[in-house]
Amino acid sequence: MSRTSLSVVSDSVTARAPSKVNLHLGVGPRRDDGYHDLVTVFQALSLHDDIRVARANEMSVTVRGEGAASVPADDSNLAVRAALALADWADRSGKVAIDIDKTIPVAGGMAGGSADAAGALVALAALWKLDIGRDDLATIAAGLGSDVPFALHGNTALGTGRGERLMQVLSRGEFHWVLALARDGLSTPAVYHELDRLRDSRSGECADDAARDLLRRPDELMQALASGDPHAVAPLLHNDLQPAALSLQPTLRRTLRAGIDAGALGGIVSGSGPTCAFLCADETGAVNVAAELSGAGVARSVRTASGPAAGTRVLGADLRH
Repeated sequence: MSRTSLSVVSDSVTARAPSKVNLHLGVGPRRDDGYHDLVTVFQALSLHDDIRVARANEMSVTVRGEGAASVPADDSNLAVRAALALADWADRSGKVAIDIDKTIPVAGGMAGGSADAAGALVALAALWKLDIGRDDLATIAAGLGSDVPFALHGNTALGTGRGERLMQVLSRGEFHWVLALARDGLSTPAVYHELDRLRDSRSGECADDAARDLLRRPDELMQALASGDPHAVAPLLHNDLQPAALSLQPTLRRTLRAGIDAGALGGIVSGSGPTCAFLCADETGAVNVAAELSGAGVARSVRTASGPAAGTRVLGADLRH
């Protein structure tokens, strides 16, 4: 008697990608190519996007969730660019349907677009059963955007270059955050342009010594993270882009004050903003701060999150026999 085995084919794969907060963001002077050298400490947070990829007759992208209407659904979408880049690497057609469920705020300084790109890379690598490691995925990711490699790796890391060169940072315990989401987004290029304008108006181009200070490694912060003590970490939160974000959205000053008044240990504009991230002593403290901020009316919405969170990972595959 003969036996016929059934082949199992993955129809779709879903990956979950984390948001991020920059605990430290040092921004060097504008380079000749328009970019800036960075020294940053990332922490991945539990607030995430889910990215589902499925076999299809053509490339398409659908976005759902908060802020979905402002996310492009064409080739400028970072997840689409990621899919096309991986298809080129793997010599595939790139005919896939991408569905993005967003909870990371759009244009909020929390790397939502980068998370979607990382999710597309990981999900498609699984869907196509590619023999590709995280290092090769990270190389593709670095060509898509500065924050995409970190979204792949997650946890806590020191980023240099444009932020794409990563070194893992020891971070003990769990840190609890409250995120105040602004009513309007901020364009990352606009924030960098404003930073350059503010610096030029103060002192012209940065001198060499000043530039080195901007890009100094935050060793004290990394020691505090290794201790696992949020009270030690909070006073070391720093963001060179914060003055520019506050210049473009002055109402963020009120948000930052309200978070500290509510009991947060420290507050900072996340990345290029305008999301404000508040570090709290523990989970109970975060819940209390979130409640106070919600009642203060200084944000469109308020979320709690914890970190460090894992990097982008596959949740599961829908199977067809």
